[in-house]
Amino acid sequence: MALTGRAALLAALGTLPVGLWDPSWTGVLAVNTPLALACACDFALAAPVRRLGLTRSGETSVRLGEAADVEVTVTNPSGRPLRADLRDAWPPSSWQHGTETAASRHHLTIPPGERRRFTTRLHPTRRGDHHSDRVTIRSYGPLRLFARQGTHRVPWTVRVLPPFASRKYLPSKLARLRELDGRTSVLTRGQGTEFDSLRDYVPGDDTRSIDWRATARRSTVAIRTWRPERDRHILLVLDTGRTSAGRVGDTPRLDASMDAALLLAALASRAGDRVDLLAYDRRVRALVQGRSAGDVLPSLVNALATLEPELIETDARGLTSTALRTAPRSSLIVLLTSLDKAPVEEGLLPVLSRLTKRHKVLVASVADPHIEKMAAGRGTVEAVYDAAAAAQSQSERRHTAEQLTRRGVTVVDATPNDLAPALADAYLSLKAAGRL
Repeated sequence: MALTGRAALLAALGTLPVGLWDPSWTGVLAVNTPLALACACDFALAAPVRRLGLTRSGETSVRLGEAADVEVTVTNPSGRPLRADLRDAWPPSSWQHGTETAASRHHLTIPPGERRRFTTRLHPTRRGDHHSDRVTIRSYGPLRLFARQGTHRVPWTVRVLPPFASRKYLPSKLARLRELDGRTSVLTRGQGTEFDSLRDYVPGDDTRSIDWRATARRSTVAIRTWRPERDRHILLVLDTGRTSAGRVGDTPRLDASMDAALLLAALASRAGDRVDLLAYDRRVRALVQGRSAGDVLPSLVNALATLEPELIETDARGLTSTALRTAPRSSLIVLLTSLDKAPVEEGLLPVLSRLTKRHKVLVASVADPHIEKMAAGRGTVEAVYDAAAAAQSQSERRHTAEQLTRRGVTVVDATPNDLAPALADAYLSLKAAGRL
């Protein structure tokens, strides 16, 4: 029986345990002695693994869909060159499918007393904190017959932030905001407007906006113009209960709601309004308050990064009470939740008056574009049944939205790709109408 691996090495060195010795190996060893000696020399010349020094550096945050580079510096303090294969282990969601093997494995050659740096490129597929697991190093001798192997803990965390894909709409929404903010002032006064300036009357202007005192002092009729008020308060409320876990396309509803909330926060902070965030199901999952205009968006992105849907029913009473404690009087409360019939009629509607009594309420919900495709289906019996089910779902959704509208709530119901710009337009419309 031929000796292999560690047994051959121990036999060559004369240290094979007595219990493993077999007299029949004597002849084999006589033939394989050169190989055993070569293995022994190869093992002895392999650089030790546990004495290596490892440190990390690199990126600590990245947006979902982008790549993050994390560097590991390996120092070889021994007197032997390091020839090694290295695996930098991270959670499976840190890589795109099929790319982990190539991205996490590296080959190193480090002379004695020197250091080398290698880079692991992560392509995360989920939001949240991604923690490095361990670094495994296999050190070979010059003949690569034997290897020493060991692991090192080198902690590092990369926070994967929401992608904020809707930021592409921000320039156009800011252009419309500038039109509202005094450049094209509104002519009628509303609850959320303040006096801007006087100008000459032109045919078609609302006669209720004529300033008769100013007209008496000049030779032409003067018109008052108004602009939207600044320093209003907006509370973004994210429902993180079970309905937010439903997937629309490839992403949960919660992710689409986050994207819409970020666009609205960016727009409102540029408008001079104060923006806070509350994420709630049966308890507070995230709370951002009192941030300055320049700090509000980074704070929201960081708070939303680790937020995940909870598979529990949202406590509407608890959500309402927490929102009332968080929002000062006369705020705009933007509730990003579901328009499903049961959660709204049994949960939100009984407590809605507590919110609308003190605040302006806007409800935004993610609609499933697949339902629209089903409603248009024809041609087969299955397609007709699908269309009937989709039509019933749409009817219930419209009925729920109408119930909210009758109670003074502004409703935005749009598909994931359209929700963010639709919510921003609803905010700007409230500004333009002087209702905020």
